[in-house]
Amino acid sequence: MTEPNTLSLDQPTSASPDLPAGADDLDARAAEDRTDADDLADDDLDHELEPIPPAGSRSVPSEHERLGGSRREFAILTIIAGLAGLWASVRLTLDYFEVIKDPNFTPACDINPLIGCGVFLASEQSSAFGFPNVLIGLVAFPVVITTGVLLLAGLRLPRWYWRGFFAGTVFAIAFVTWLQVQALTQIGALCPYCLVIWAVIIPLFVHTTARSVQNGALPGGPGLRSFLVGNRWIITALWYLLVVAAAVLAFGEKWLLVF
Repeated sequence: MTEPNTLSLDQPTSASPDLPAGADDLDARAAEDRTDADDLADDDLDHELEPIPPAGSRSVPSEHERLGGSRREFAILTIIAGLAGLWASVRLTLDYFEVIKDPNFTPACDINPLIGCGVFLASEQSSAFGFPNVLIGLVAFPVVITTGVLLLAGLRLPRWYWRGFFAGTVFAIAFVTWLQVQALTQIGALCPYCLVIWAVIIPLFVHTTARSVQNGALPGGPGLRSFLVGNRWIITALWYLLVVAAAVLAFGEKWLLVF
């Protein structure tokens, strides 16, 4: 009689399947990745992981904006501001040279003793840098228009251009503010064409600042970015109110000449 086969405890009951080539290396790399993740401090994780922005948040830049583009709203605002400013600059330039040729020339914008261009064009402040201020607008506003057209066409401008454009608006708002102070305290009148330029420079500066912080051309955290982008129109409106209030207080009873 044949004895039944007995299994030895020293022998494996089944053969182990062969592992695919490179499996050990993959396991080792995965273990290293887990170790690296465990070693990251909380601050490192915050830096490595980009937070997911809330849906519909307009303060968070899109990929197009991060790469130098802009929304249509800003592009259209820039074009309108540039066109209005250029028109006012051309009108002031024409009247300026007419006043030079004929000191008795009366510009069409001279409405009454309080509102008129003639007193501005004849003042020392009209040539603050040794040449007519109106020439600045003739050069600057075409750049503003071109910038708006490029953005509206979907082009993405480099950061150095955004910073240069922002620097230009800083100069513009500083110069306009100085002219406003001169008009209210020294000249004692309001120039209609100048008012147009003032009216477009204020929102241009506010919106350019907001968009430059938003797209990273200017430094600023999420809080500042959210405040500027979310309140840009409110800031513009408050700025307008401040200028109007200053004019009302500065001229007082002179406003009776208007009505």
